[in-house]
Amino acid sequence: MRPVWLAPLLAAGVLTGLAAQEFHPPQVRSSGGRGTHLGLFGFGVRGGIDLAGSTQMVFGVTLDAGNLVSHRLRIRPSGEIGFFNGRNSYVGSLEGLYRFTGDEQVATPYAGAGFSLVGHESCGADPDCPDVWVNLVVGFERHYRSTFNWLLEYHGMSGFRHNRLYVGLTTRRGN
Repeated sequence: MRPVWLAPLLAAGVLTGLAAQEFHPPQVRSSGGRGTHLGLFGFGVRGGIDLAGSTQMVFGVTLDAGNLVSHRLRIRPSGEIGFFNGRNSYVGSLEGLYRFTGDEQVATPYAGAGFSLVGHESCGADPDCPDVWVNLVVGFERHYRSTFNWLLEYHGMSGFRHNRLYVGLTTRRGN
C-alpha cells in the first residue's frame, strides 16, 4: 500500500518543484532615451600619435559608461600609454561626449570635454607630476559591422599643448 501513495506524492513534489523554477521577470518600461543610466555599455581600443614635440605613439582603451540626462550625452572613462621619443606617459581620462546623431546611423559625429590625470616615467622625481589636463574631444564613429564601429578622434589637451589623433575600433551599443 505504501508504494501506491508514494508514487503520486513524489510526482506532485517534482511538478511543484519544476513550476517553482519558472521565473517571470517584471515588466520594465522604457525611459524613452531620457534619464541617467550608468553601466558598461561598450568599449573600444585606439591608437594614435601625440603631436607635441617628440611625437609619441599612444595606445589606449575606452569604456562607454552610460548616459547622462539623455541617450546622446555619454560619459567615457579611458586610459592610455604613450611611448617612444621621450619618457613613457600615462593618462587616465574622464570625458562627457555629446553625440549629434543616434547609434543607428552610418556615421555618428560627437564632441565633448573632460579632464585627464597625467603622469610619466620617473614621475616621483618631478614636482609637477602628476598633472591634471583639460581635454576637448572631436570625432566620429563610422559603422563597420552590426556590433562594431571605426572611430577617428582628435583630442586637444592641456591648453592645446598636446594634440592627439586616434584611430580605433569600438563596440556599438544595442545593435
